[in-house]
Amino acid sequence: MVKIVVTGAAGRMGRSIINVIRDTNQTELVGAVEKPGHADIGKDIGEAAGAGKLGIKLADNFEKVIKKADCVIDFTFPEATMHHLDIALNNDAAMVIGTTGFSHHQRERLKEVGSKIKIVAAPNMSVGVNLLLKAVSDMARVLGNEYDVEIVEAHHRLKKDAPSGTAMRFAEVLSQSLKRDLDKVAVYERHGIIGERKPEEIGIQTIRAGDIVGDHTIIFGGLGERIEVTHRAQSRETFARGAVRAAMWIVKQPKGLYDMQDVLGLK
Repeated sequence: MVKIVVTGAAGRMGRSIINVIRDTNQTELVGAVEKPGHADIGKDIGEAAGAGKLGIKLADNFEKVIKKADCVIDFTFPEATMHHLDIALNNDAAMVIGTTGFSHHQRERLKEVGSKIKIVAAPNMSVGVNLLLKAVSDMARVLGNEYDVEIVEAHHRLKKDAPSGTAMRFAEVLSQSLKRDLDKVAVYERHGIIGERKPEEIGIQTIRAGDIVGDHTIIFGGLGERIEVTHRAQSRETFARGAVRAAMWIVKQPKGLYDMQDVLGLK
């Protein structure tokens, strides 16, 4: 039985993760954490998540709750995740991190701590997205420089970072396959008289509207044909199921920093 603590537990992703943990025989929710001052602190998190009464009260003291955990699942925001990471290190607890929008310094810190505890960090925990990452990498190698590459991502109006972490992961994978420096070839918006598209560009375009859970389309545009590959998330449950799967996997691994490609055996 894998004992799990969920941070950001009263948020949309947190509630979805709690429902999946409840429905997974090999896992047990042992703690739920939110930021101090949250309206639901002290309430049964199962009732708040629509999972029925679970006997776990929503807490605001992560340091106290983590002592019960084999693994922490964290979908919060970069500053909070970094704080949780340090506490996990002090308690030798595994982490599954789905937070996006990290700075370069924060990513380096994640790598540093990842050499000391067990971590799965991925911008997208969906099985389908991670299969697609492998597929488009292979496609880019075959299609090469004769095809223009564009990424279009769409999310709900409340998402704070742009482009999405998943779109950036697609861009990283594609740039590696095409042997390009992403910092030099990424184009994030176009407006006005921009001139001809440079062959090496990788376009990364963002849409924010309504309650879109998450859409990502990779376009390979050639002369006379266009290939489009799309993943559409219909609910957050797909990310939650991937996160719980990662938690069950990581507790059995040696210390290190992993991603969902490792969890799914795609490397």
